[in-house]
Amino acid sequence: MENTNTKKGGFASGIGFVLAAAGSAIGLGNLWAFPYKTAENGGAAFVFLYVLCVLFIGAVTMICEIFLGRRAQANPVTAYKKINKNLGWIGLIAIAVPTIIVCYYSVLGGYTVKFAANSFWGNTGNLSAFAGSEWQVILFTLIFVVLALVVVMAGVKDGIEKASKVLMPALFVLLVAVVIFVLCLGEGVKEGLLYYLVPDFSEITFSSVLAAMGQAFYSLSLGMGAMIVYGSYTDKKINIVKSTGMICVFDTMVALLAGLAIFPAVFHFSAMEGIDTSSLNLNGIMLMFETLPKVFESIGAIGKIIEFFFFAMVVIAAVSSVISIMEVASQFVIQKFKISRKIATAIIAGVTFCVSIPVGISLGYLMNGVDKMTIFGLDWLSFLDTVTNTVLMPVCALLSCVAVGWFIGSKKSIEEMKAEGNSFGKLEGFVRVMMKFIAPALIALIEIFGLIDLIFPGGTFSLNGLGIVLVSYAVLGVMVALYSFFLRNKDTGDNSDENA
Repeated sequence: MENTNTKKGGFASGIGFVLAAAGSAIGLGNLWAFPYKTAENGGAAFVFLYVLCVLFIGAVTMICEIFLGRRAQANPVTAYKKINKNLGWIGLIAIAVPTIIVCYYSVLGGYTVKFAANSFWGNTGNLSAFAGSEWQVILFTLIFVVLALVVVMAGVKDGIEKASKVLMPALFVLLVAVVIFVLCLGEGVKEGLLYYLVPDFSEITFSSVLAAMGQAFYSLSLGMGAMIVYGSYTDKKINIVKSTGMICVFDTMVALLAGLAIFPAVFHFSAMEGIDTSSLNLNGIMLMFETLPKVFESIGAIGKIIEFFFFAMVVIAAVSSVISIMEVASQFVIQKFKISRKIATAIIAGVTFCVSIPVGISLGYLMNGVDKMTIFGLDWLSFLDTVTNTVLMPVCALLSCVAVGWFIGSKKSIEEMKAEGNSFGKLEGFVRVMMKFIAPALIALIEIFGLIDLIFPGGTFSLNGLGIVLVSYAVLGVMVALYSFFLRNKDTGDNSDENA
């Protein structure tokens, strides 16, 4: 297929693409979702399962999504339309998902900026106060959005690629430095390492397997259009298979290093303070913004420096992720409506920031135990996160595998990739089977059991859970209707429109 791409705006180098895609994958999911899910699901045994899932379900799905983008050299809607005119609605869902994610991810990004800025003055006990201060939450969310907006406005080559070449090495250096320091703390470190690195396979349950599959899937930015978009900005000289391997290795390495930084530190804090680790809050937002500040404070004066570098590292990871998911909608708006990048990105950033305001306020009520501004029993952030991560993202990833494995055909897809210089070696037959059968089946399991867990949490029927599922599939239905009535028979643009 003709390459309309990179000289005029795509990735200028293979390493630029790998670092940008790795930046998309490496985010808050690696630095705090992975550690707290590890704590919830048996420690080292979960880590083992997670690595296996990245190798199988994650890598194959990523190859499919990058291939879809490069094959089309266009936004996700056009990418699916080029396969079959009736599939374009999948691309519209792939655009809607990251747009929703930006609305709440920006709030969490604002939290990381605030905690980084406040490291030297002490963050312990400040979570509730900050969360309850509406003007502060809005201000720091705005700062975070502007940071991402500046990068996306500059374009792929001059913005995203250049930023990734700086941010990703900086993130890695900071993370390694934090890990080295934490490993030298002394008391409690050995116990933390044993918990994190020595698996007890008796801890493995069916739920932990599903959790590992889901975490591998989410941490690689799959099912949200980002890899399709980044793939569309690559040319034939960039090897999809090798690049996917590098992205998965980099992403997994950061997640594993995050665990090495957090678990020994938490066990050290517990040993020093005489606290049972089971009494510490290692779940979700509380791990990052409540428990870890206590850990850093217990280290003493040097702990404030380490805390600053830790949260600076988290800010970098958050920005590198949000620029990729903001780019998904921006690319479509630019190519479909033929408007400038600056206008398109400003529109996307403005709309998502406006939505983020009530999201941040709702989260503040939750942090302070106030039962206000909830949707089906959840604060707005948790609600939007559940809609996207539990329901819509697996649907998008499943359909990308089906599009490549069945509509294009796994054999034809691999032949097209091989013709461009990609080599699968002895794994070709294995990849074909994974692409067509195994990966879709595993993603379908994530979706099915995710829905069951929502509707029947703990085996008991939940009307709120059913409501969340119905709203999620209503969003999917709206995207199908919008595509059918307004986009199916219309030009939805490609990279040549953006270059022009």
